[in-house]
Amino acid sequence: MALILNIDTATGYAGVCLSKDNTPLVSQSHQLQKDHAAFLQPAIESIMKEAGCKLKDIDAVAVTGGPGSYTGIRVGLASAKGICYALNKPLIMVNTLAVIANAALANIAESDQEKDAVLYPMIDARRMEVFAGKYNLQLLELENSHALVLDDAFFEGLNCHSKVIFCGDGSKKIEQFTLPINYSIDFTQHTVNHMVIISEAQYKAKNFANLAYAEPLYLKEFYQPTRPQ
Repeated sequence: MALILNIDTATGYAGVCLSKDNTPLVSQSHQLQKDHAAFLQPAIESIMKEAGCKLKDIDAVAVTGGPGSYTGIRVGLASAKGICYALNKPLIMVNTLAVIANAALANIAESDQEKDAVLYPMIDARRMEVFAGKYNLQLLELENSHALVLDDAFFEGLNCHSKVIFCGDGSKKIEQFTLPINYSIDFTQHTVNHMVIISEAQYKAKNFANLAYAEPLYLKEFYQPTRPQ
């Protein structure tokens, strides 16, 4: 059974979790995005101590590699790569949107789990833009992660599904639209614990990232506001 260190700093939420056999053993989190870098290393040290383990005991490191906050993604990936390089452990890259979808899935009543229902996780990307993905109820990706602008045309293209469940902080922007009865919004906050079944599945499949070439999933170029002269 794999002992996996899970790291999630890709959004305003940050968390670390040690898991084994699809079960979170111990975790820590916080929600001050500007402090993700300061939080991460002490939190890892703390959960390892609480679990009575050493970093050399882990079998792999899993990290949310995007999409999300540019700075947050870099913080998590740099730490994950550093641990993997130092200890010769495999790196697992997890899509942030899949974690958000899994959080919503855990909150959906069985009666609402219709056969062709889809989960549509979204991360706020400023203005009316979001980073989005599309998953079925088995968390299989139906569309590649992408950046999109929320407008009426977007919603018209979703009518082929019996049920659409939007989730993630980007889905708050949908409240201003009039939605069909088969569309709903789930505001469940994902946690690092929602990474566990995804990272475990990737470990079993030996779906490891190349340490030298693993890149964040940014989806769009970094925006640097211009300063007045």
